[in-house]
Amino acid sequence: MPWITGQQLQGGKYVIEKVLGQGGFGITYKALEVDLERTVVIKTLREDRSDDIDIKRFKEEAKTLAGLSQKLHRHIVTVFTWFQEGDIYCLVMEFVSGENIFKVVERRGALPEIEIVPLIRQIGEALIVVHKVGVIHRDAHPGNIMLLSDDKGNYDQAVLIDFGIAKKVVPLTQSSVNKHGHKNFAPYEQIYNGSRHPTVDVYALTATLYYAVTGQAPTNSLARKLENIPLKPPKEIIPSISNQLNQAILKGMALEAKDRPQSIQAWLAMLQPFEPVKPPFEPVKPPFESVKKPVVIPPKAQPSLLTILSNSIANLLRIMPWGWLIGVLFIYLFIGYLLVMYNAPLWGWAIAVAVPVTWAMTWASAVIWAVALAVDLAGAGAGSIVWCFAWAVVVALAVSWVGTEAFGMVAVPMAATVTMAGEKLLKSFNHFYTFLVLVFTSVFGLGLGLLVHRVVNGVS
Repeated sequence: MPWITGQQLQGGKYVIEKVLGQGGFGITYKALEVDLERTVVIKTLREDRSDDIDIKRFKEEAKTLAGLSQKLHRHIVTVFTWFQEGDIYCLVMEFVSGENIFKVVERRGALPEIEIVPLIRQIGEALIVVHKVGVIHRDAHPGNIMLLSDDKGNYDQAVLIDFGIAKKVVPLTQSSVNKHGHKNFAPYEQIYNGSRHPTVDVYALTATLYYAVTGQAPTNSLARKLENIPLKPPKEIIPSISNQLNQAILKGMALEAKDRPQSIQAWLAMLQPFEPVKPPFEPVKPPFESVKKPVVIPPKAQPSLLTILSNSIANLLRIMPWGWLIGVLFIYLFIGYLLVMYNAPLWGWAIAVAVPVTWAMTWASAVIWAVALAVDLAGAGAGSIVWCFAWAVVVALAVSWVGTEAFGMVAVPMAATVTMAGEKLLKSFNHFYTFLVLVFTSVFGLGLGLLVHRVVNGVS
């Protein structure tokens, strides 16, 4: 049974704050180390995995991480110590306060090449250190790479975590072979026979880069091997990806290990622009050539404004819940048509916008932005629109007072559609932009309804 919030370990030295994650092998907790007043991660073996083999494996991971931490490589998670609490073995590690690549891509979509490649290079450099001490990580997928941001919110550092299935290059016994790895980021030879060659990490890190720059998981290596399903080149998904990066990814994810770069160093070299090799000596200049010509160094290729803009629009088009927004648009077209047909007053139009937007968001958000906009418009002398938003505020408060159920019985389809659209938008945008999108869609739909009514009236 997992430990609960507030539970003390080692006589009060550590206090559990919450569970960070659970797997088939162990449980990780966020905890406070009381004496040093610092947040740490405590990784434990599950109670049902406390046999001699699992304990031995857990201790090996502790020693592996502790040894690597002593090298003070800033892109490898730091291990502080390990201890035993009752029958449970615990590993105390640095708490990395960032987001893993899975979460970043889920929130932002495909990441720009210029942003993610330097971060992947940092993890590659960490793996080089790992490989030099004879350890293969074998699980360098997006969930095990944490991205940390600077004061301006830009990601500037990556940290490699979780060495749970890391192994020595040469196994101690045949029974120590472990075949686990993330199915979309592990090469088939690792899944088949637990390969521990450096090319396993080359494949996993390359597949992680594929996911980061495309926003899509690569084709499973087993499906490529057994069903002959080809790997889609990343440039076909995001055309703005450079040819050099496209080739580096395809080479690093070659299906057969022999066709990949045989080391992380060799693969990282493919991510760097080619530079001319300097001659071993300076050629002798003729006597009359006294003035040196300035050497012109071509600037590094930077993505154009058009490329950045096209990537942003592509990401926006991909993350927008278009199906639900079209549903909102048609519902409001119908409502607008009815409001014109029955000659509804201005406050009726205000209610039409305020009720569902309030429903999909929170009443507080609707009130705040409605009041702010009303004040701005009042300053411009738009009196009738001020009254419109005043009604929006009243309705927003009414929704919070009466509750959503009463309105749900009246307009379930409308509310359900707007609610789902709001929930989908909130996965990629904050409350303010979600509010703006819903207001724009509903007002645009009302306008279309008015236009359709006039066209139909004019035709008849």
